[in-house]
Amino acid sequence: MQIDNRLNYETRGRSTLTEDKETSGLTRKGAAPSILLVEDEPEIRELLCFTIGRAGYSVIEAESAEVAIGCLDNHIPDLIIIDWMLPGMSGVDFARYVRRDELANHLPLIMLTARSEEADKLRGFDTGVDDYLTKPFSPKELVARIKALLRRTGSPDDNILVSGRLRIDLGNHSVEVEGSNIHLGPTEFRLLAWLVRNPDKAFTRSQLLDRVWGRSVYVEERTVDVHILRLRKVLQPFQMHRCLRTVRGVGYRFSAADATVHPTN
Repeated sequence: MQIDNRLNYETRGRSTLTEDKETSGLTRKGAAPSILLVEDEPEIRELLCFTIGRAGYSVIEAESAEVAIGCLDNHIPDLIIIDWMLPGMSGVDFARYVRRDELANHLPLIMLTARSEEADKLRGFDTGVDDYLTKPFSPKELVARIKALLRRTGSPDDNILVSGRLRIDLGNHSVEVEGSNIHLGPTEFRLLAWLVRNPDKAFTRSQLLDRVWGRSVYVEERTVDVHILRLRKVLQPFQMHRCLRTVRGVGYRFSAADATVHPTN
């Protein structure tokens, strides 16, 4: 297949899952914004993975909708790209599955397809997809659509989270309070990043386990309490521990207002 600046192909066949552990959802949570790419054609998947990765995103690859569902059990990405014609469950049915999923139904979806008829596009949008790209298309156009969707939906499109005196660099895996570094373990880092990314929203322990640890990881809910306690301990010297609020009968939330408060002398 010849590929220059545009993709010109038919989607067909079956391939194997290509998922490097260094870029999988299990190890890249809290790093670059992650894109779940569901494409069964190996050459197309490789090209798109390279293009999207070069644009600064972490790519999780899946050869089918069934494999993608397993990926969602491990990590909720920031955006999903779905090929319409997939082996087994179709891209349309997978989009419907995502829209019914409690943890993933908010995600922006981009549908890729060789179908260019208006009726097909309308069918795609009826499933809840946010954007639609007809083959052939430029990989650079896909990256532009990704950036536009992430900006429009409020999903993270950079590596920096800031809340008051707190600054989290997702790329460098660092946390600072007014320029002072705070050393966190990987789990505490992901937990804090998730809460800061969703300020003033209360999460149950079960929800935090799903979003930070992954749905395929089985640990006790009280594990969340242990990591919250550790976070409060390292934040206390900066009087930032009060940001991690306990919501009685629910779980925990990050108070953005408390992040702006300076310690009293």
